[in-house]
Amino acid sequence: MATNPKTIEPKSIQTWGKKVRYLGAAHSGTGAARIMHLTSVALMPLAIAFVWILARMSRMDFAEARAELGSIGPAILMILFVGAALWHMKVGMQSIVDDYIHDKHLKEASLLANTFFAVVLAACCFYAILRMGFAPV
Repeated sequence: MATNPKTIEPKSIQTWGKKVRYLGAAHSGTGAARIMHLTSVALMPLAIAFVWILARMSRMDFAEARAELGSIGPAILMILFVGAALWHMKVGMQSIVDDYIHDKHLKEASLLANTFFAVVLAACCFYAILRMGFAPV
């Protein structure tokens, strides 16, 4: 027997689907919503750090900017920002495609293109950050 869904604490990360088992559909949307919430929370401090690093690097010449990215802190913060932002983008676009594209083949092609775009863009960004910071001149 399921418990009363009104007893869920407001700050609990447990989904309604967990509490109201067998009382309705709770598909994979809760996982996507949870990922969107976690990545958006992670992006708040990472975006501030990303803008701060870029603002500092905008006043540097190329050699100083390479040295800045060569230190482990800024490189990791930039990689984490790009990774979280692209993951957030991929899951958000996946939700839009799932909701608004009803043709099965077009939906599969769109989801494949979305994943491909996110992976390729992430690889290019990671390569650029690592190449600028760690490659020899």
